[in-house]
Amino acid sequence: MERADAQSAERRIAHVDMDAFFASIEQLDHPQWRGKPLAVGDGPRSVVSAASYEIRAFGVHSAMPVAQAKKLCPHGVFVPVRMWRYKEVSRRVMAVLQDFSPLVEQASVDEAYLDATGLERLFGPPEEFAAAVRAAVREETGLTCSVGVAPVRFLAKIASDYNKPDGQTVIVPRDVRAFLDALPVRKIPGVGGRTLEILSGLGIVNAGDVLKHPAAFWQKRLGERGLWLHTLAQGRDERGVTPFTPPKSSSAENTFDADTRDLAVLRRWLLLQADRVGADLRAQGVRGRTVTLKAKFADFTQVTRSRTLAEAMCDTQTIFETAVALLAELNPRKDLRLIGVGVSQFGERPRQLSLLEPAPEARPRGGLDSAVDAVRGRFGKGAIMRGDLLHFKD
Repeated sequence: MERADAQSAERRIAHVDMDAFFASIEQLDHPQWRGKPLAVGDGPRSVVSAASYEIRAFGVHSAMPVAQAKKLCPHGVFVPVRMWRYKEVSRRVMAVLQDFSPLVEQASVDEAYLDATGLERLFGPPEEFAAAVRAAVREETGLTCSVGVAPVRFLAKIASDYNKPDGQTVIVPRDVRAFLDALPVRKIPGVGGRTLEILSGLGIVNAGDVLKHPAAFWQKRLGERGLWLHTLAQGRDERGVTPFTPPKSSSAENTFDADTRDLAVLRRWLLLQADRVGADLRAQGVRGRTVTLKAKFADFTQVTRSRTLAEAMCDTQTIFETAVALLAELNPRKDLRLIGVGVSQFGERPRQLSLLEPAPEARPRGGLDSAVDAVRGRFGKGAIMRGDLLHFKD
């Protein structure tokens, strides 16, 4: 235990969590919605992807069906998901965090871990480090985030949630035991549902209560999860910060307001999705060889069709044409409720050139995409769109 405590004292991990990220971006981009109850998610079959702090006061929360949310807050603003925009801002946030630590692990589109060990000489004590991160994110994006700093990873994540929004919490090694003794066990990441029921039945209310029983007791009742819980209750977490790993795929999908098998409608959705995926690939600087079509029918059965191309690509037109070919291959005879497109198998495959092969021609598709990306990067996504998508409601 002494060795673990000493190791924890030497380490400092920060968790940065954007505040109501999707909803905050919508309010940032649309000043008329600031201060109003807003939920990201629209359509009778959608669920709430994000809820502003104003609408949470009415009981609306993420993962709630939009229909239910509208009953709770009929005067609220409900907007469709703009994932391309959220990813765009997310990349800017992660770039800011890279200025503070060489070890940044993006956990999701709106959160990341930073290894802040040994950075005191650059940024001062942890309180000043957290404040500097928050200020830099706000300056770059106009958005707020909350920061937790602790000796171990899971406590950093818990700490970032303690003073939301636009707050910070620092847990120093000497306070870990007292913090855990008062921490509701439901706050520990991974504890919920059935596990929480079992713990409640055993009289476990706070994390400190777990230590009333030895590790063997928890292993017998919860298996490996029980051992993990007992370890965390001691304030131990050997996991560090793992830097960014390259993405393996990029995809986009949409659930329709009304089931359909109208090929013209389906093609427009595929074009919109191909446009999103292509832009995402180019923003990441990657190419993929496999295009996958995802289709879910009205009866909720789901199928996929994939095609692997000879060369890796990232242009919208190739993704679209391949997806349309896969749709023709699928030839749906039942109405669809959802359709989606994805690209995977990133990286260029070595290709042997032939002396008889003509010189490669310029690729106008790539040139068009570059021009579109440049315009959108400067003036926003709505500044330019493909003619086939004019007046098409996303």
